[in-house]
Amino acid sequence: MVQQEKKGNIVAIIVMIFLFGMISFVTNLASPMGDILKNKFEVANWVGTLGVFCNFIAYAVMGYPAGNMLQKLGYKKTALIAIALGFIGVGIQTISGTIGTNAAMYVYLLGAFVAGFSMCLLNTVVNPMLNSLGGGGNSGNRLLQLGGSFNSFCGTLVIILTGLLIPAITEANISDVFPLMYAALSIFAFAFVVILVSSIPEKSEEKKQAAAVSSKYSALSFRHFVLGAVGIFVYVGVEVGVPNVLNKWLQNPDLNVLKLSGGASAEAIAGSVAATYWFLMLIGRLLGVAIASKVSAKMMLGVASIVALSLTLIAIFSPTDSLVNLPVFKSANGFGLEQVPISAALLVLVGLCTSVMWGGIFNLAVQDLGRYTEKASGIFMVLVCGGGILPLLQNGIVDLTGGVGYLTSYWIVVVGLIYLLYYALIGSKNVNKDIPVD
Repeated sequence: MVQQEKKGNIVAIIVMIFLFGMISFVTNLASPMGDILKNKFEVANWVGTLGVFCNFIAYAVMGYPAGNMLQKLGYKKTALIAIALGFIGVGIQTISGTIGTNAAMYVYLLGAFVAGFSMCLLNTVVNPMLNSLGGGGNSGNRLLQLGGSFNSFCGTLVIILTGLLIPAITEANISDVFPLMYAALSIFAFAFVVILVSSIPEKSEEKKQAAAVSSKYSALSFRHFVLGAVGIFVYVGVEVGVPNVLNKWLQNPDLNVLKLSGGASAEAIAGSVAATYWFLMLIGRLLGVAIASKVSAKMMLGVASIVALSLTLIAIFSPTDSLVNLPVFKSANGFGLEQVPISAALLVLVGLCTSVMWGGIFNLAVQDLGRYTEKASGIFMVLVCGGGILPLLQNGIVDLTGGVGYLTSYWIVVVGLIYLLYYALIGSKNVNKDIPVD
């Protein structure tokens, strides 16, 4: 019986990690597609970020209901509903690529919104399940870092492929990235079958009933959870905003910060640099897996925040004509070293720091919540909408500065990182241990 339970847990862990990757694959499609639509319809930077905004604002709408669904339906049924919604959302986005009028923008935004529902539900399932299967504490954080590693791998892959598939950004169409759309649809279909036939461990009826009993307390009664939820809002905004604005800055044909000559493609190079950020998140999360059982989530989050803050501040003040070599795809047929501003290289390194933040914040915020964990996960998902709001604000700053203040917009990232440092050092302490959680 014990062996069967362990085998079931291994299958569940593999499935949850697989779903973690799907979240990143679909989410990271939104940013380059927004760049395509921005140039196709000649709209402002902030309008081009609306796809990312719709994807993440869906979390604000679906987050709390997602927690209730998880509590009532369990992990498996919630995951199946999430995957079905993901297939529909990506399908709508694919249809938008067949429309030649301005209506394509609205159809695409609708698809991004529906896909956001899916990502919210998947996150609601994956995070508490991995944390629980790992046994909470440092071990739970280790599994979250492992899932995050696969998440980063898929995020890296989709950004590189997008940069290689599209021609000059001023001539790109959604149809150029149809191969990625078809891949996403296939992944959802395959995942649905896998989840359907898999045995996913669920909470016992006794625990479900205990969690459903009304109480004068809730997850919001815990200060460390409330501050952690705000931390997730800030973190996701920082994680998405850093490569989003970086990609736009490097491929901007008016600024030509790469100072290209010859056959090199600014789109391929910019996509490669942004993908390097996600690749370093993969490396960071693999390192996080290796040390998570020995280093506390609090220590990990604190150190990562300090280093990321230092890198971002140096990047803001570094001269844009100071260049360094980075390995990139120069075009669909060429890979090699290319000079990029040192600010870009520093911002790419921030990926090493953001890599371990999600697992650390989630682990600290749900620690000692007991029966309130599922509802807490839903509330967490509401605050993931920061991934749409903070990048929108960054791009708004770029527009307000006449389309040149890309580095200026990173002051939003600086403020966010200061808050995350505060949470690691002070805000993550549980000061409500008198609240019963059984």
